[in-house]
Amino acid sequence: MKKILVLCTGNSCRSQIAEGYLKHFAGKKAEVYSAGVETHGVNPRAVATMKEDGIDISGHTSNNVNEYRDIDFDFVITVCDNAKERCPYFPSRAKKFHHNFPDPARATGTDEEISKEFARVRKLIKEYCRQFIKQNL
Repeated sequence: MKKILVLCTGNSCRSQIAEGYLKHFAGKKAEVYSAGVETHGVNPRAVATMKEDGIDISGHTSNNVNEYRDIDFDFVITVCDNAKERCPYFPSRAKKFHHNFPDPARATGTDEEISKEFARVRKLIKEYCRQFIKQNL
């Protein structure tokens, strides 16, 4: 079984969404983890936007990447430039992937405008995760 780690700055939004979709698309073919170079807690809007697409991430926790140092990952995916730059060295054979997704947690405007930005970014992450699983597992 393959092991996938998704890294973001605070493990609150983009990496949580990606973890949810990677688990969904991989099924029993992979163990998926997410972490941050910091921990900011799981963003309630990320939970809500995933629920709209039928995926429950309400049980996810915000974890620091150092918690997973002893796991030999097959893939490490960074989903923001900051995490890529600050990602600690993993002494493993992990293949590294990077895609800088916009941070929906930084969206401003009305509740509706912010929700639309979360949905837009969710769609981008969903498609990336679908393709990642299709091409790598």
